[in-house]
Amino acid sequence: MTTVKAEAPAEVRKFPLTTLTAMVVGSMVGAGVFSLPRNFALSTGIFGALIAWVIAGTGMLMLAFVFQTLAVRKPELDAGVYAYAKAGFGEYLGFFSAFGYWASACIGNVTYWVLITSTLGLLWPGVFGHGDTLAAVALGSAGLWIFHILITRGMREAATINKVVTVAKIVPILTFVVVAIFALKAHVFSANFWGGEPKTASALFDQVRGTMLITVFVFLGIEGASVYSRYARRRQDVGRATVMGFLGVLALFAAVTIFSYGILSRAELEKLRQPSMAGAMEAVVGHWGLAFISVGVIVSVLGAYLAWTMMAAEVLFVAAKDKDMPSFLRRTSDKSVPVPALVMTSILIQAALLVTLVSSDAFTFMLKLCSSLSLVPYLLAAGYALKLGASGETYDTAPRSRNRAVFAAGLATFYTVFLVFAAGVTFLLLSLIIYTPGTILFIMSRREQNRRLFSAAELVILVIAVAGFITGIVALASGAITI
Repeated sequence: MTTVKAEAPAEVRKFPLTTLTAMVVGSMVGAGVFSLPRNFALSTGIFGALIAWVIAGTGMLMLAFVFQTLAVRKPELDAGVYAYAKAGFGEYLGFFSAFGYWASACIGNVTYWVLITSTLGLLWPGVFGHGDTLAAVALGSAGLWIFHILITRGMREAATINKVVTVAKIVPILTFVVVAIFALKAHVFSANFWGGEPKTASALFDQVRGTMLITVFVFLGIEGASVYSRYARRRQDVGRATVMGFLGVLALFAAVTIFSYGILSRAELEKLRQPSMAGAMEAVVGHWGLAFISVGVIVSVLGAYLAWTMMAAEVLFVAAKDKDMPSFLRRTSDKSVPVPALVMTSILIQAALLVTLVSSDAFTFMLKLCSSLSLVPYLLAAGYALKLGASGETYDTAPRSRNRAVFAAGLATFYTVFLVFAAGVTFLLLSLIIYTPGTILFIMSRREQNRRLFSAAELVILVIAVAGFITGIVALASGAITI
């Protein structure tokens, strides 16, 4: 039986740059990349896709620079997203950032199990369907708790497994890109350029907007190295790993999307079941291509699931160490694993898996909800970097670095605000339904410290959150919002 103790060991084994980069790549390359052909075809053609990747690539690169800058300028802040939000905007919004990031990771993990079982549904459609049957949920639940046990064996061991899996899962994706390039049909590619949509600015804007939550989902994990700050051998490796991992993954995602339009018409891409990359590959090389990509899906998703579960538990653990979560969440095993935080993570994933039974499109719904939940942590981190640069703090001897940092943080903040708009009211309300009850943990923490529960400013935020929570519940009950 695992022994649990109150505090983490003083000495924590450190990760090199290659392992931190693998954590970033492993976190981003998961379910999303295998769903890109269909998801983009549902919203836009080639031209809109190119614009979407330029916007998403620029915005996410600015976020990568934000995390790089904060890692260097604020080396004392561990756990990245959560720590930056708290330092910049106070304890309650910092708590929201930690809780939202954690919830986003958990919901993202649900999409992984849905995609795995949907892939198995290609072989046994009557059993696993689109990943939303009782058998699919049962299999996902079994996998969830197997991984739970694996991670309790130690963070170092789990990270090593992730590094190996990251290399293995890149192979089928690169193979697909190469095959798609050689199989590209010029007439199909040309016909898909505008996607059959009206050539107007408003139509193009709607197309691009429709892809934004998809691009957020595939880039989730860009902050992976920053979450593991306390494990880095050298502080500057955190920023390097973030930017290196991002640039490689951006090129891969854009290639998968654009070259898919040269294989099948947009209408045919829309009809593919997930994972749509497998269907596109099958259209070129036959059934073995579908099997090859399907194996890659399972390997990739399991690797990403491992990384995300570790990151989710780590955020709860560090928030508890900073006394922004209840004290029971800072307990660790003798292998530095935050066991109570891991248990909470697995429980939320399990609960969300059950929700897939009543969803009309489980994968797409969970994908968009995951992306929406992540927007608050990203916005607060970007806002803190902008605030830090504008104040000049830590930039006394580096005015040119300050200007570059302010520019990047400003663009990142604008980008995340745009994403909130692109997500729409529906997912904003659904996010508040998840965010608001988490305040109970915040209250528990304050009571443990015999502190006032809320300041005046925090009460205003609480009232807004509760109003959104009630509105969302009413909308769900009335059918105005469906899942």
